[in-house]
Amino acid sequence: MLSTAAHLAGSAPPQLLPARELMAFTLATHILLVPFGVAFPFVTLLMHYRGLRGKDPVALQLARRWSAVMAVQFAIGVVTGTVLSFEFGLLWPGMMGRWGDVFGIGFGVEAWAFFLEAVLIAIYLYGWRRLKPWTHFWLAVPLPLAALMGAFGIIAANSWMNSPRGFTLGAQGRPVDVDVRKAVFTPIFGPEYWHFTVAMFMTAGYVVAGVYAVGWLRGRRDRYHKLGFTVPFTVGAVLTPVQFFLGDNAARSVFHDQPIKFAATELVWKTDTHVPEYVFGRLNSDGTVSGGLRIPQLDSILAGFKPSTKVTGLSSVPAADRPTPTQATIVHFAFDVMATIGSVLILLALWYAWLWWRHRDLPLNRWFFRCAAVAGAACLVTVECGWVTTEVGRQPWIVYDTMRVSQAVTRTGAAGIWSMLGVVMAVYVAVFWSFLAVVLKMRTRWRVADEAEAGGRPAADPEADTPYGPRDGSDPVPAGAVTGGRPERPGGGPS
Repeated sequence: MLSTAAHLAGSAPPQLLPARELMAFTLATHILLVPFGVAFPFVTLLMHYRGLRGKDPVALQLARRWSAVMAVQFAIGVVTGTVLSFEFGLLWPGMMGRWGDVFGIGFGVEAWAFFLEAVLIAIYLYGWRRLKPWTHFWLAVPLPLAALMGAFGIIAANSWMNSPRGFTLGAQGRPVDVDVRKAVFTPIFGPEYWHFTVAMFMTAGYVVAGVYAVGWLRGRRDRYHKLGFTVPFTVGAVLTPVQFFLGDNAARSVFHDQPIKFAATELVWKTDTHVPEYVFGRLNSDGTVSGGLRIPQLDSILAGFKPSTKVTGLSSVPAADRPTPTQATIVHFAFDVMATIGSVLILLALWYAWLWWRHRDLPLNRWFFRCAAVAGAACLVTVECGWVTTEVGRQPWIVYDTMRVSQAVTRTGAAGIWSMLGVVMAVYVAVFWSFLAVVLKMRTRWRVADEAEAGGRPAADPEADTPYGPRDGSDPVPAGAVTGGRPERPGGGPS
């Protein structure tokens, strides 16, 4: 890392390093919220559907409480996402000014999806107890689709940066004859979009399930916690093996369309066949690899299904056109961490499938719930690692093989950007602390309301009651309302 900083300081504009750090910080924090923005609406509606279809008041209560958390998370995502939008223009005016006409449509799609998602979330929150149950549900069905559309826009822009298409360079070196369809559907768009989307659904599923796994380990083994664990964990477990194949497909796309990034990911120095695979390890400046586990010929086999597959090495391009050894090591380490966690999650999913197939019930093994409790955090680590692999692996280019990061950076002085980084970090700490405080406050409020109801006292909290049906005797009951008594929850409060 120090050598990277020294390299940047010695050969790049002084504002480049703080601009990178500011962008990296805001992206690294915002991306932690993305899985919930993309996939939490689907998980919530899945629980909502189960509640309506089975007239299950516990499922409906979970869906209603999750919708409240979803709204708070969306509000936080608005703050961090808006900051990112401004940073693209303020920190990288060279890229946005020159290429905005080509790939800017992705940001436009994301903005429209964002506004649509905000409207749909508002309708969904308003509709509890005010709309007919199935009408309320069907009005919310477009919500996950809007979230997927937002992901479509962002991945379209990012995949274009990784494999730019859909333009011709004019006499002034500016893009002309823009073909929007080709700019959006680049060769790497499909593999990157599906790999990203499934990762978001897996992460949201495992994180939500992890909350109830912790409750289960603390002795709250009622149906509320069982259902709160089972539905999102099943989503994550079913998608985990799917992600294995999508990840392999995405890596092979990088091999074909971004050969230097692939070389950095796999620490390949010299173009050759029968290339070995290194599990972890560190790339030295002379092209040798220190440490790690060396598996002969495996990299060529993984890339092209046969040992004779030729893999392009980092040394095939000048040093100025490829990641530094330190950057390559960071990319390789991030990729291996992501692959390792993914492999462990497959084992966890198989464990769950085996136990469910044998007993048709949740396992009683505490180690299973311990693993499930950390699976969500592990998924968030893989999300960060995937982002590092994509962005650091593309260095020194901001648009692959077309525009360097140093050519796109702002002319604003380094001191001003460092100051802005300090301000953004302070604001983000306050914002995320507020988010955590609100969620914990909601959890405590729900727990108090449940304990009050269990003691025969009326629940004072709107999310503490079955969503459809009379709450205090004064509310109207929508036609077709789902009613049912609250099930007894011995030994448990909400998570």
